[in-house]
Amino acid sequence: MPGTKIGHRMRMLALARDCATLGARIRTIHHLTGLRPRELLHLLFSGQALPPRGRAPDSREWYHGANLPHRIEASVIVANFGRLRQLGCPAAEALVEAYRYYQSMHRQPLRISFDRAFDLAAHTEGLWIAKAASFQLASCPRCGSEFLDTLGGMDTASRSCPFCQLLDRHGRDPRLTASYVVPPPISADIIVHLAPIRGADGETPVTPAPLPTAKP
Repeated sequence: MPGTKIGHRMRMLALARDCATLGARIRTIHHLTGLRPRELLHLLFSGQALPPRGRAPDSREWYHGANLPHRIEASVIVANFGRLRQLGCPAAEALVEAYRYYQSMHRQPLRISFDRAFDLAAHTEGLWIAKAASFQLASCPRCGSEFLDTLGGMDTASRSCPFCQLLDRHGRDPRLTASYVVPPPISADIIVHLAPIRGADGETPVTPAPLPTAKP
């Protein structure tokens, strides 16, 4: 079909720009878009701008030693990523939109970087850098929240839900009280906003509607 290659390239360039705006490393943008690292460096970081440096995150070990706020926010990102995927959003765009929503709901500085979110999503669905899934979303029988957990771990009822821990400790831990003034559930208007998304196979260009901005 005429224009298909051009349309795909334009979509990948726009995606690369969005990822760079969210603080992604060249490596992450390359895996999400398929664009060559040298080209990305030239297009996105020419002049005085420098790409983020340092070792890329590896979340398979990190998550098990992470503190409660980190586990909560990692779970929020991956759960919203999963919801967008179920609604038909291609994986790369779903990650960008899930991270934008996370940005809008949480105070700076953010605990979870975009590169960390990419690594978590990759190891939850077995995408990009991951040959197989290492994480899964478990459903808490007590509060109903979805939280990130090891794939094929112990029975759900025996696992410790970070959201239940937050509710139990919120009034007694000053750090949690300061970090989470009001619990940030995903609202029904977000689901309505995202309902028209199609093309989960990643072949059909889609432009997911932006998530609603968090209310102050």
